[in-house]
Amino acid sequence: MNKKVKTAFLIFSIALPFLIYCVYYYSMMIGNAPYKFSEFKSIVFQYGTDDSLVNKWDSRTGEYQYLNNRDSLVKKHLHIRNDDLLYLHRKAAELGFWNFPNREINDSLKIKGIKSTHYFIQFNYARKSKTVMFDDGFEGDPKLKDANEQMIKVIEKVLADEENREISLK
Repeated sequence: MNKKVKTAFLIFSIALPFLIYCVYYYSMMIGNAPYKFSEFKSIVFQYGTDDSLVNKWDSRTGEYQYLNNRDSLVKKHLHIRNDDLLYLHRKAAELGFWNFPNREINDSLKIKGIKSTHYFIQFNYARKSKTVMFDDGFEGDPKLKDANEQMIKVIEKVLADEENREISLK
């Protein structure tokens, strides 16, 4: 066999089946992904000290309320753009939010009388939803705690950016 025939044989017997298998495998993986943005419904974000989660935002309704620096409850309608929701969805996937435990609370702080901030994050999809309750005083895996704190900072930044955008438009 000459060199061209050997190369063609190699491509058709090894490389082409491998390429077809890769396309098939990864298309099935993407198709079966549990949390797809095409099925995204809403995000719920709440936080506060102890069991009082007075600061709330719901992307479905746009209702946003928080305590300002004077301890006054501010209520607004804050509609987040679709691009920002996609960014939050991707950031959650990047940080592994879907694999976080549902409850990351340090109950020993409550016994000692120490107040810590609790965060409630819920991503809702057509077929599933993922809910995480995180406590600032959580003493578990440091990587998990860091990932939670990053997710919280990203959500707070998106909310602050949208709030600033609305103020600048007025």
